[in-house]
Amino acid sequence: MDIFVTLEDLYTGTFIEITRNKPVMKPAKGTRKCNCRQEMITKNVGPGRFHMMQQTVCDECPNVRLENEEKILEMEVEPGGEIYGRRRASHLDGDPGDLILKIKTQPHPVFERRGDDLYTNVTITLQDSLIGFNMEITHLDGHKVSITRDKVTWPGARIRKKGEGMPNYDNNNLHGILYITFDVEFP
Repeated sequence: MDIFVTLEDLYTGTFIEITRNKPVMKPAKGTRKCNCRQEMITKNVGPGRFHMMQQTVCDECPNVRLENEEKILEMEVEPGGEIYGRRRASHLDGDPGDLILKIKTQPHPVFERRGDDLYTNVTITLQDSLIGFNMEITHLDGHKVSITRDKVTWPGARIRKKGEGMPNYDNNNLHGILYITFDVEFP
């Protein structure tokens, strides 16, 4: 089951609740055939003559019916995490399997994630590109990232801000790199 979360939730970490309709086995009247298998049987059709044929052998079991049961699952999204969680799921005539919850990132209007690194584009004026500028970008958790340039910035120039990317899943004290690419707005 795919779970869509925002980039902000992956940056700070959060708990999410998922409503799942799960088919549950309930007892019903009668019996049912299960664990059916084919066996070869030998039949005597005369002196020294035998006939072999397949026969279905089946165990009779109590009948069951499947009813949908709504269940709320809670899952922790850890900072920097893009993993999956497992929950037990039921199966008719067999062992229960796993419900795998895969975390998928929703597209973000400003940032793009690639591993632990974040990428963004910023548009500046022609004047700012020639004489320099000082600006701030609002990060995913609301803190401001300061950008200062005192030299010429050409279209497509890219700067790196270490430690401003996504938190590393294994060690939340480590952060990736924020790459900022500049677009110049020409008159």
